[in-house]
Amino acid sequence: MKVTWETYGGQAAAIRLGLPPKVLDTDALPENTAGELDRLVAAAVPEAEEKRSDRARDAMSYTITVEDGGHSTALTRSDATMTPAFAALLSWLEKHAAQQ
Repeated sequence: MKVTWETYGGQAAAIRLGLPPKVLDTDALPENTAGELDRLVAAAVPEAEEKRSDRARDAMSYTITVEDGGHSTALTRSDATMTPAFAALLSWLEKHAAQQ
């Protein structure tokens, strides 16, 4: 499984403009760590439908794309619409990307 994620918007949008997405491939992870990522993705995917909110116009937006077995799933949330499962997945990805 390959997971790609990008951050958009917010007050520092110009700084991130043009940066490539972050990528994490489970083939490069230890088996137990890859299993943890699988569980986090499985929890976040059913909640993939974002409900639009006008409450936070300058909120950050995040897109996590999961490619597995020829199938691709894109999950999109913002600071105003983030679910706990999406937040856990995003936090896990950021933590493990920093370790690589």
